[in-house]
Amino acid sequence: MSNSHIKLLTALFFAAGTLHANVSAEERTVSTKPQPGQQVEHLADDPDKQLSHLLYLPEGYDENQATKWPLVLFLHGRGESNGPLSLVAKWGPPRFAQEGKSLPFILISPQCPRSGSWSDDKRQNQLDQLLKESCDSLNVDTTRIYLTGLSMGGYGSWTMAANHPEQFAAVIPICGGGDPSQASKLTKIPIWVFHGDRDNAVPIKKSISMVEAIQKNGGESIRFTTLEHVGHNSWSSAYAMPELVQWMLQHKTKPKDE
Repeated sequence: MSNSHIKLLTALFFAAGTLHANVSAEERTVSTKPQPGQQVEHLADDPDKQLSHLLYLPEGYDENQATKWPLVLFLHGRGESNGPLSLVAKWGPPRFAQEGKSLPFILISPQCPRSGSWSDDKRQNQLDQLLKESCDSLNVDTTRIYLTGLSMGGYGSWTMAANHPEQFAAVIPICGGGDPSQASKLTKIPIWVFHGDRDNAVPIKKSISMVEAIQKNGGESIRFTTLEHVGHNSWSSAYAMPELVQWMLQHKTKPKDE
């Protein structure tokens, strides 16, 4: 075989390899692009700076239309840090999405690394960044952004709501706790709190102290549901309530330009 033939075959080999790499990359992008009514995984390029998350788009979502959709940010509990991203769908709204139930909102369910918690400053900053990026890239109604979480995610919900009280139209903290000294920041936000009265992991007094502090500061938009004879897993009962989504979606924040 002549040198010219070898050079030609080498060039063709590298060209084919480059084409295959480009197609594979495109295929990977398409395979992870969420379709309306489906939930997909988004793995962070840099886990130290970004949060891997599950993303669900509601049926009827069309990025080419002007229709804006509500967005729910869901924060899982400590147990869902200890495994693959798919574990985040074990409970709550992402579980419903994974089971094929139709949800009337965009759902973002990030995974907290084992080394941190939703309440620490680093994770709070990452959550804020994820929310901003999602609002920039998706058709989000920014007057209808909602926050909910369970256990560690309940703590994270209290913290994030206090850090950004103007951001959320409603908050649903489940079996978590917050800082009562921050209660004055939470008086204007519609909040529905859930806690089991037999919770041995996070005592119910954690929720009671937040509710009472908000009320003492003049808050009138807070609801508290005590789940009798229920232990730590109060989220199964809370998220199964048919009226919860209806209550949540009726609330809006004022547009930023008002």
